[in-house]
Amino acid sequence: MIGKTWLKAVMACCLVLVLSTPALAETIRIAVASPFTGALAGYGDNVKAGVTLKVEEINAQGGIDGKQIRVEWMDEQCEPREAATVSARIAQNRNIVGVVGHLCSSAHLAALPNYLRHGVPVIAPTTTAVAISEQSKDRAGNTWAFRVVYRDDYQGEFLAEYVNEVLELKNIAVFYENNDYGIGLKNAFVGKAKDLGLNIVGEEAYVSGASDFNPQLTRLRGRNPDGLFISGYYPEGALIAGQADGLGMQVAKFGADGFDNVDYINLAGSAAENTYLTVPFLADAAEGDAQEFLQNFRERFNREVDWMSANAYDAAGILLEAIAEAGADRAKIREYIASINSPENAYHGIAGMTYFNDVGDTLKPAFVKMVKDGEFVAAPVQFE
Repeated sequence: MIGKTWLKAVMACCLVLVLSTPALAETIRIAVASPFTGALAGYGDNVKAGVTLKVEEINAQGGIDGKQIRVEWMDEQCEPREAATVSARIAQNRNIVGVVGHLCSSAHLAALPNYLRHGVPVIAPTTTAVAISEQSKDRAGNTWAFRVVYRDDYQGEFLAEYVNEVLELKNIAVFYENNDYGIGLKNAFVGKAKDLGLNIVGEEAYVSGASDFNPQLTRLRGRNPDGLFISGYYPEGALIAGQADGLGMQVAKFGADGFDNVDYINLAGSAAENTYLTVPFLADAAEGDAQEFLQNFRERFNREVDWMSANAYDAAGILLEAIAEAGADRAKIREYIASINSPENAYHGIAGMTYFNDVGDTLKPAFVKMVKDGEFVAAPVQFE
């Protein structure tokens, strides 16, 4: 009897300690799901920087309702299997009230069923696959998945128009990664390119993690293209650019937002020169409050702002605004974000104005960057 009484007393003390621990009782917890290890960890670092800056700003102002924001950094390596596992852990942890993520479209699509099943609001800063729009709602018709970036159909078509009108290329070779992002972007680009009268001389696919692209590049080179569209992410893109250069394939290269990482230049070296890419945020075009953000970002991280960091900053801002206005309740957070649905009540972030349609999509303009003298710079010609 004495032993049982002692055990009950110890358990009661432990419960008091847990409930009084600031990390649990006096914080609001959100998750950030992204690749923090693996080949695309550089992207995860970008997302982490943007979220970190926003959270630090909010916490420095006293947090939300006197509670500090605590971030759970969830590494899913941009792999669908890992994303499914991570999203299940997030969804089952009722202390986590919302998610910023995922980074890759394939990972995001794998994670969505868990968020929909358990009712977890998620805001993606970077996922562009069209298929996400079709899977953003639960069975009751409520949208739980939102994104602050344009879709691949818009980006691909925009890029085709830029190649046609500005770069004035005519014979295009297409090299795409065999995943949701690479295929969706490629399909949008090719469809629009053909409508514009461009000649797609050949299409070749590759898989993530591949390192030898010479067989496909040799076939494409034999068809005499004047432009090479690489639809994928920067690690393979840099290798492709270098190997194309080594084969004497001296043609214009262009890609999309998946190339916007300084490691593309570091890995490709001189072969990266004159690569063009579309991005949803361009520091040179930023106005108003964005200038303060740019300065704070440079001071905090000692580097220039990339579009993923900018979008992650805004995605975190929207999620935290929803928590501040609606409370730390998943369903109420979702309802608040869904109500941001017109220019009149848009969220004004550093990457522009954001509001969502009924499937959680937003429309943002595209900008064009290029590699010049070993650096990313704004392309001399921009158009909408």
